[in-house]
Amino acid sequence: MATDLANLTLLAPVTGRPEPVSALHDPVFANGLMGPGVAMEPTADQVVAPVSGEITMVAATKHAFGIRTADGLELLLHLGIDTVGLAGRPFTVTVNVGQHVTAGQPVATMAVAAIQQAGKAASVIVAITNGQAQAAKLFVTATTTVAAGEALAVVTRPLVTTSSADNISAPLAAANPDQPLAATIVAAVGGAPNVQSVVHCMTRLRFKLKDSAVAQTARLKATDGIIDVVQAANQYQVVIGAAVNDVYDAVVKLLGPRKPDPARPEARPQTVVAGLKRGLGNVIGVMTASMVPVIGILAGSGILKGILAALTGFHVLDAVSGTYMVLNALADAVFYFLPIILGITAAKKMAVDPIVMAVVGAVLVYPSLISAAQRATTADITVFGLPTHLVNYSASVFPIIVAAWLAKYVERYLKKWVPVALRSVLVPILEVMVLGLVVLVGIGPLITVISRGIANGIMAVYNLSPALSGLIIGGVYQTMVIFGLHWSLVPIAINDIAMNGHSYLNAILSVTMVAQGGAVLAVFLKTRHQKLKNLSLAAAISAFCGVTEPALYGVNLKYKRLFVIASVVSALGGMLTGLLRVDNFAMSGALVGFPAFINQKVGIDANFYGYLITHYGTLVLTTAAVYLFGFSDRLVEQPAESATESGNG
Repeated sequence: MATDLANLTLLAPVTGRPEPVSALHDPVFANGLMGPGVAMEPTADQVVAPVSGEITMVAATKHAFGIRTADGLELLLHLGIDTVGLAGRPFTVTVNVGQHVTAGQPVATMAVAAIQQAGKAASVIVAITNGQAQAAKLFVTATTTVAAGEALAVVTRPLVTTSSADNISAPLAAANPDQPLAATIVAAVGGAPNVQSVVHCMTRLRFKLKDSAVAQTARLKATDGIIDVVQAANQYQVVIGAAVNDVYDAVVKLLGPRKPDPARPEARPQTVVAGLKRGLGNVIGVMTASMVPVIGILAGSGILKGILAALTGFHVLDAVSGTYMVLNALADAVFYFLPIILGITAAKKMAVDPIVMAVVGAVLVYPSLISAAQRATTADITVFGLPTHLVNYSASVFPIIVAAWLAKYVERYLKKWVPVALRSVLVPILEVMVLGLVVLVGIGPLITVISRGIANGIMAVYNLSPALSGLIIGGVYQTMVIFGLHWSLVPIAINDIAMNGHSYLNAILSVTMVAQGGAVLAVFLKTRHQKLKNLSLAAAISAFCGVTEPALYGVNLKYKRLFVIASVVSALGGMLTGLLRVDNFAMSGALVGFPAFINQKVGIDANFYGYLITHYGTLVLTTAAVYLFGFSDRLVEQPAESATESGNG
């Protein structure tokens, strides 16, 4: 409860006439999300400090300053509306962060005419950014044009206030009753004009800000519902925790549509290599963001599949028994129907119709098409006269992600041309037809051609040199998994075992699983982030059971260095596997599938010892390399550009 009021005179920062902030063409300032404030329309270029205090922030683009008074009032002095895109050209700054200024002291000049010629409003705003926490009220005392340094307004606040959390929540709840925390965040990062893009991961919002210096980090850290604020990898990260999805949705509603700023260098690649890198990063980012919601069930299913493989390998469970059939269905369902599940999650990421994408995923795993794809006599068909090779898309990731990306443009086009009265009926089925045909007739055959070429090349190298082929397969196989190209090698391994009773190729593939598992095992051992620790352990166990998707999409691709290290070590492990001619006697592998490396005719022999050397050697080397050189908790605060943009911490 307030016992007395403290008054502070606010001086005019420029010569001009005062305006209420509600009249500004900027929703953040106009709605008071930056705190109580006053605007001025300048008629001169000189800018002075409105109060005495310490300079806490100078924007890199020179258009904004932060000042903290001796008694803790925090002010933002903002020169112009959306002037961050002018890259500082109209401004000259004469103060530095940490410098003490007195009220009325010149701090900068702004070329008002140049700002207006650039099509920007030159309005100068003074906002009290911790106004809610201080229970501050601002009263404008000037009624006509005032000179810079003359009295403009009075700020009053209680000397004893209620808790800042109480004060900050009420006005924000009114601004956004569905999610008051979102309004706080949008205001504190500098408002919608300062946000270039925002994504989220499992625990945090990841902003790309036009000017991160404008953001009020102290205010965010002091806000209930925010765990921490981290700045890394050109991202401004607000750590929320489990409620991040709801907060993200509310933030997006406040921000409105985002589009790249062509004036900013990062909005356009400077070279072909940079463009390709950016494009690949975006693809992987969408893939990992789409996989995040299902990684837990993937990991658990992978562990169950590994246990079943071990039980059948030791003849504890018969592969034709009812128990095995049911447990196998439970373990395999998420992989079999993965395109449907990813259709829904990718739709959310790409902001398209999730039901449509689920149906497209169902088309990809439609039983009659899968049955036809598995028989050489029916795999090649024609669709509208176009030759098409059917592919088994169960457990695939890449095709449905591409379909979700295309859906964004297909939906937009269809909604433009289909009459409103018919949209609810025609748009969904037309979209399914277009996307289904593109994947089945276009992407599928393309993947088949590429994967067949890779498979033929690898097998030619294997016939020439097992060690060289082991090096190549070990190095690229998990990359092939990412893009769905690995299916060309799996049938070769299956055929080897069916026809010859063993497969040297499958032994090499097995090593790559151990390497990816070793990388996430190192993360589990090293990280202090409990959520990442839990995820890494589950992903490691899954990889050791032969299912690497949780490790790939949950951790390793997100922190690219981990994936690179695992791929390099698995290449070395594959080369050693080829040199030792390690053989595999069943379609199983990794660590749980060790019975598949025991020759049932002779029992434990040199082949099994070769398995132990290659697989456990790969495990130890990968884990050690990632632990010592590949991972630290700093990476949790600077996620891979993909991925997204989707980090885990």
